[in-house]
Amino acid sequence: MANKVVIITGGTRGIGKAIAMALADGNTLVLTHTNPNFTGDAALISELREKGAKEVIIKVWLVQDETASQNAVAEIIASYGRIDVLVNNAGITRDNLSLRLSKEDWDKVLEVNLFGAFLVSRLCAKHMLKARYGRIINLSSVVGFSGNPGQANYSASKAGLIGLTKTLALEYASRGVTVNAVAPGFISTDMTEKLSQEQKAAYLEKIPLKSFGSPDDVANAIAFLASDKASYITGQTLHVNGGLYL
Repeated sequence: MANKVVIITGGTRGIGKAIAMALADGNTLVLTHTNPNFTGDAALISELREKGAKEVIIKVWLVQDETASQNAVAEIIASYGRIDVLVNNAGITRDNLSLRLSKEDWDKVLEVNLFGAFLVSRLCAKHMLKARYGRIINLSSVVGFSGNPGQANYSASKAGLIGLTKTLALEYASRGVTVNAVAPGFISTDMTEKLSQEQKAAYLEKIPLKSFGSPDDVANAIAFLASDKASYITGQTLHVNGGLYL
């Protein structure tokens, strides 16, 4: 995989950054985030250049904002003429037990995690279908299959991405565009490092491989699905969870 134009939403930290590193070599990367005060652009661009990226663009982009997404995709097409790979990684959590979950928190998580992925996929697909080539990869989650107490909104959004993945795969297949999903389990990130040792031990007990995954484990799966080695795979979900969900 080289000389591709790749969009990674939520691509500046955690799993998103690992995905960018895995897809950097020989490619042009467009990474999105939502923090207008983010100051790590230069360092991240330098890191990705060292990994072989041809060019790196970092954009503040609210994926659920229709106008912002339309403008961003139009700018990318104007600059590069195509979009080859889209990784819908951007996502948020607003956890609470279902009886206490507000409509605002329900709507916000579904809006970003599910509608945002749908919107950006649809905008990019218009250009992929014309080119008769494209890879769309959605970041689902193990909780989209197993559920998780306190995450009704997040679990629903990640389960919804599976239905979206299958439907878009069917709609786009005839034009050479594949659509797949990756469903990570418990992955070590800055957020999970905040858990207590007792909480970590409880999670480890449920994982047959007895270890947490790394962002690179997820990124490697995505790099495979983005490559031509996965050209005959579409509508599928690749589980990266150490056996947590079988």
